[in-house]
Amino acid sequence: MRRRWFASWSLALMLALSLSGVSASAGAVEEPLDRIVAVVNDDAIMASELEDRMIQARTQLASRNIAMPDEAVLRRQVLERMIVEQIQLQMAEQANLTVDDTELNRAVRTIAENNGMSVDEFADALEADGLSLAVVREQIRREMLMRELQQRRVASRVNISDREVERYLEQQGGNANVSYRLGHILVAVPQSPSPDQVEAASQEAQALYERLQGGADFADVAAAESDGANALEGGDLGWRQAGELPSIFTDVIGGMQVGQVSEPIRSPSGFHLVKLLDREGGNRSGAAQRDQVRQLIFQRKVNDELEAWTQQIRADAYVDNRLEQSGS
Repeated sequence: MRRRWFASWSLALMLALSLSGVSASAGAVEEPLDRIVAVVNDDAIMASELEDRMIQARTQLASRNIAMPDEAVLRRQVLERMIVEQIQLQMAEQANLTVDDTELNRAVRTIAENNGMSVDEFADALEADGLSLAVVREQIRREMLMRELQQRRVASRVNISDREVERYLEQQGGNANVSYRLGHILVAVPQSPSPDQVEAASQEAQALYERLQGGADFADVAAAESDGANALEGGDLGWRQAGELPSIFTDVIGGMQVGQVSEPIRSPSGFHLVKLLDREGGNRSGAAQRDQVRQLIFQRKVNDELEAWTQQIRADAYVDNRLEQSGS
């Protein structure tokens, strides 16, 4: 069975948050001359591009009342996200994927309307936050290309059998329709890590766990320390049903109380700390539940496959991170 995969619009959420009236340009450092901060295969990421994304990241964190990480830490996090995006965009270009102006205009209009604005008002709000509509349009286009690439390379290969649905229902019982809101911190390990690298990551994750047990704010720690894709959202994964989460998470959170943080959880990608922010839901029955469970299992498989695929393409790419070399 092949399904169309619709991932959450992280960019749309980010833009919605950025229109909160918080000025993002304050404290930004002007670059007197543009320079290359990273080479990704045959392409370069410029300092000016990084600064545009830094503005968005600062605004997003401020709108969530998350403590601002150290400037160098935030810069490295944002650049790493841009590197992974650039690899995917190169793959999309090689696959001749395109987004036409009609699709792009529709997406921009939808984001503006979700913020209760016309496109012109949206452009004015972006300008007030130190951004331009042209920059944001380009980023939306990039997001759309990456979604299509992920659909073709990952989601299109995922199939769900009737037996998997039955097994899930048997295992979950009355919890098949429970939704969770989770916070997430990842201490990543490289592909094929050495024992020393695994041990170092384990110790780091344990140290973060102890900080959290000592009263440190989870969102602040996630923003400053997590290697996860949602670090700049304070680690907030939002509301997800059980089937949308990795089984290593659901095996743990079922016995957790709201507000509790798990001990480090080991996976191939590293060590995870999960905070149960909230839960809701109950039982459903019949065909509607089976259809929902099928989609939940599908989304879980896609998420797992996407994580592994992203790690692989990052490892296979040539990346010259000049920000790290300069110690910025």
